[in-house]
Amino acid sequence: MKRLYLIEPVVGVYAFAMFMTYPLLQQYIYRRLWEQLTGAPYASKVNFSRCEDDNSNLSRQHEAVQREASLFFLYSELCFLFPSLIMSLLLVSLSDQWGRKVAIVVPLVGDVLFTLSYFLVSRYSLSLNILLGASFLTGLMGGPASLVGGCFAYLADICDNGEKTVRMALLDMLLGVLSGLASLCTGFFIRAYGFTLPFLTATILHLLNLAYALCLLRETEERSAAPLPPGLCLLQGGQDGGPISVPPVRAQRPLCWTEVLVGYGSAISTAIYLSSFAGVYILSACLRDAFIVLLGLLSVAAGMVMAAFAKTTLLMFLVRLPLLLSIMPAPVLRSMMSKMVLSSEQGALFACVAFVEMLSVGASLTVFSSIYASTVSWFSGFSFLLAAGLTLIPMILIGTVLCLRLDVDSEAEALTGENDNETPGEMLQMPSWDAS
Repeated sequence: MKRLYLIEPVVGVYAFAMFMTYPLLQQYIYRRLWEQLTGAPYASKVNFSRCEDDNSNLSRQHEAVQREASLFFLYSELCFLFPSLIMSLLLVSLSDQWGRKVAIVVPLVGDVLFTLSYFLVSRYSLSLNILLGASFLTGLMGGPASLVGGCFAYLADICDNGEKTVRMALLDMLLGVLSGLASLCTGFFIRAYGFTLPFLTATILHLLNLAYALCLLRETEERSAAPLPPGLCLLQGGQDGGPISVPPVRAQRPLCWTEVLVGYGSAISTAIYLSSFAGVYILSACLRDAFIVLLGLLSVAAGMVMAAFAKTTLLMFLVRLPLLLSIMPAPVLRSMMSKMVLSSEQGALFACVAFVEMLSVGASLTVFSSIYASTVSWFSGFSFLLAAGLTLIPMILIGTVLCLRLDVDSEAEALTGENDNETPGEMLQMPSWDAS
């Protein structure tokens, strides 16, 4: 059977299956807790888009369930985060010696087990504690950070420097567009069939993806049969480390939105990925990579500022407009990093990236949740303004490096021009003049 060098199907099917699962599990947990705490079935046809306007007993019940659901999601995230930090670091690093597929196949096995556990819990109404164990097991298999890191390392192996930026932007676009479409479909899927069949569908998609990775995806190159110790691999990759990429993050469920409204919001967000890919494709032909990153960071800051003052559903949808170029920094930074290291160090590089990005996600979840809880009573948008302010740090750092590089380039061009104007005789006489 002929094998292919196409990593895009793996990323596409994974994004669709996984981001169909995230809204499912969030809403499933919410409804199971609702039934446990209230003893009544969940009123799924009611759209509570403005929770604070309702002071009735129903509103208090929603607040109680939201607290319990938030705690459960926090425990689940912590069960997943810590093992994923270690395993993503090891798997993607070891792919330099064992092949890129080790960082792709193992997380896919974990995703199959993860969605299968939700299917069984939903089908037979098993204890929710089983799902915490499923999160821990998925983390032990590497999780999304390992798979995405392995896919980008795979792409770095098969692309030359000229096409890395666009191909990596294409992968980001696939992640965003298909995840948005999956979220849109999920809302209607839940209303039509409940939770059991969607969880089973996600399990089947992961199985098909695993079969493609095992049987059709070709390894990029032959690897050494005797791998270096993981610590040495990481030290070698860390010598030329670079900026951090951003993987797809588990979407948070907007409070009191129905499943269909959640899907609409995710689907509209796909425009961000399409416009960001178009921006990278067009701007990479005429701008330095650093300038593209700065434009993307400005887009992020503008979107966060607008979100801080958005109080209605319409404004929350319109927040996507200033965010249209916000995904550009991620693929461009990946491309810049990949160009700085040898081909034998791509896995170690993206392993370090996966470790830091998962650590930052966990830290941001804790920090921003605490900040939001402390500031929601006097200004609910403070967290968004803080996020916008934090973008100034990478903007200043990148701007400084860019200015230094421009100075070096200008000096080099000036020296080149002076050398071109000198005659061979003058150049030969210079050493004797300096010696005198």
